[in-house]
Amino acid sequence: MATADVYNIEGGKVSEIELADEIFNVDVKPHVLHQVVVMQLANRRAGTAATKTRAAVSGGGRKPYRQKGTGRARAGSRTSPIWRGGGVAFGPSPRNYTYKVPKKVRRQALKMALSAKLQENDLIVVDRLDLEMIKTKRFIEIMTALKAREALIVTDRQLRNLELSSRNVPNVKVLRSEGVNVYDILRFKKLILLEPSVKQIEGRLLS
Repeated sequence: MATADVYNIEGGKVSEIELADEIFNVDVKPHVLHQVVVMQLANRRAGTAATKTRAAVSGGGRKPYRQKGTGRARAGSRTSPIWRGGGVAFGPSPRNYTYKVPKKVRRQALKMALSAKLQENDLIVVDRLDLEMIKTKRFIEIMTALKAREALIVTDRQLRNLELSSRNVPNVKVLRSEGVNVYDILRFKKLILLEPSVKQIEGRLLS
């Protein structure tokens, strides 16, 4: 069974924790991770881009001038895309970009992302991250002690002081264990897990 050191907020080792091999020691397949990340990013797209076609713009209804004798090119409507104020040809219209990858693939990709962080020594387990007050300076000091200035922090419950202290710090995100996902794990250099959140993640992925 894989193990990881547990650190305190001063960066000192206090104990060790055993990690389930079925989650933190699986073969990492980049194409599976890529498939799930692309799905997540596609599902975040709003799909609200829209333009008016020649049928949607105001105007038209009558021929702007007679067919022959003017010396100009023939025209049937003022809503033509080649006219100023006309409709847009082949413009975007609202659409839904969402699609789903099989649940088993999503679960396996999450295990691979966690395993990759452990294999690359980018996984840090912390015994606690409770802050006495909302203090960004104190939060930065803790991140410096842990040598993790760019990190995803996964908590086991709502830690209001931690969340508010970190929200103005770039390249840091605080996430609760139920929301942990492949994209966020891979997006940040370090993954910081609170010790209780490890058991929550294992319970979710082993069930």
